[in-house]
Amino acid sequence: MDVALRINNSADPRARYVTWAPSRCSIRVTNTTGIIGLNVGVELRNRPSTAGGQVLFSRNATGPWSATLNLSLPRIGTSVPFFVVGRFGRPSLADRDAVIQVRRGTTIVLATPFMVRIRKDANALTPAERDRFIAAFAQLNNQGAGRFVDFRNMHTNAGSPEAHGAPGFLPWHRAYLLDLERELQAIDPSVTLPYWRFDRPAPNLFTLDFVGVANNIGTVQFSANNPFQFWRTDGVPGVNRRPFFNTLTAGANVITEAATLALGTTYDGFQGMEGNPHGNAHTSFGGFISSIGTAARDPLFFLLHCNVDRLWARWQRQNNRFDAAQAAAFDSNLPAGNRIGHNLPDTMWPWNGLTGAQRPPTAPGGSLAMSLSAPAPGPQPRVRDSLDYQGRVTQSARMGFDYDDVRFV
Repeated sequence: MDVALRINNSADPRARYVTWAPSRCSIRVTNTTGIIGLNVGVELRNRPSTAGGQVLFSRNATGPWSATLNLSLPRIGTSVPFFVVGRFGRPSLADRDAVIQVRRGTTIVLATPFMVRIRKDANALTPAERDRFIAAFAQLNNQGAGRFVDFRNMHTNAGSPEAHGAPGFLPWHRAYLLDLERELQAIDPSVTLPYWRFDRPAPNLFTLDFVGVANNIGTVQFSANNPFQFWRTDGVPGVNRRPFFNTLTAGANVITEAATLALGTTYDGFQGMEGNPHGNAHTSFGGFISSIGTAARDPLFFLLHCNVDRLWARWQRQNNRFDAAQAAAFDSNLPAGNRIGHNLPDTMWPWNGLTGAQRPPTAPGGSLAMSLSAPAPGPQPRVRDSLDYQGRVTQSARMGFDYDDVRFV
């Protein structure tokens, strides 16, 4: 007897990446040798392990969820659907360190490796996780000659009105981070963007082996083994960053996470976080990261914004604000509406390719990168597409990322 198992509805091994949100899967018989009768019973379970990724199983996207699942598979090879979610608190530490076993009695019929791929606190990464992220990011930059140049060119003064100062600030940056993350995953599929929790000390982040240590004039220095030592943007090598706080013992000059989450239960109140903590995190430094036009020249920028997005994700879960049809989930500024690019139905620059008039003069980067594990939000995302990132309202809207401390189940 043989069976075939699909994760994220795909037979492609590159689709075998799951998060805390439900992933659609299926299983079918491919070789009937040894099967007596019209159906055969199998059990799905995790490979026993004390570390690495684990999932929970269910017949339905809404649960109930359990550590094992018994299914009856038709002998004729009809696919039987099921769902998995990453088991909260058990993300993967490396690519394919998780395994779904298909058992028939005590016999393991199939063992399918996969990864519970989750965005994590940068300060808590293992050295291997840190080094894989740095290596992929440095390769994307390729000493200023790589694909990263498009991401640098997306976040400039010319494009600022598309991404700042209006309700689309959070949706735009969510799409921006996802686009970058998918490009990193094309280099190393085990990589996710880590977040810098800027209201707490992060002594493992501001080191020579990670985002570097600034000297007395703000030139960021790296260890001899850190590929960030070859970082280059705008034709200029290196990073300039001057911290105005003790990076080893203190957080940035921002309000606490609790205060951020208490800014309001509706989006029009919560979006005030664009000023503090977001803006204050930027201006807790001098150098590239302190200004919109140059911030994306510093790799730390993306870890800062990953935390901004995480705070939005935490606020969404705390207040159940995933549904774009719910007025409290977004500031639609009705009846007047917002500037173009900040209304729920608007496609977002630069992925829509629109230039001129109210849009910037160029649209770098092309369409948003696609993923086999989660096709949403599509190549030309709308503002509304960023809200339901876990697929809580519509399962197919799942964007394929999650945070280590923002659960689904």
